[in-house]
Amino acid sequence: MRPQEGDLIVEGKRGLCAFNSTNLDFILRGMGIKNVALGGFLTNCCVESSMRTAYEKGFNLYTLIDCVAATSEEEHQAAIAKDYPMFSHPGYHHEFLEFLSGEVEAEDTSRGY
Repeated sequence: MRPQEGDLIVEGKRGLCAFNSTNLDFILRGMGIKNVALGGFLTNCCVESSMRTAYEKGFNLYTLIDCVAATSEEEHQAAIAKDYPMFSHPGYHHEFLEFLSGEVEAEDTSRGY
């Protein structure tokens, strides 16, 4: 997998959080992006760390709960149930895609998009 022409490249990731020691915040702010959707591995570690940092930086977050995974179901469910709602709008990817496509209004979704 290689970047394609026009792809934005986040550089410098050295730890758990996508923001620490990278140019991600600079790229997002430079593009005027205020809403961020998160997915990835580990539900309760890297994704949660990035979510908390993005929240602290003032981004509006959508954590796609069917696009994250952990090393155990228990850790996965605990993070989604207890931590994600404090810092983001947890929801499923199809709900987020419907919102982006304009198929649903922000008020119509139960997930807070």
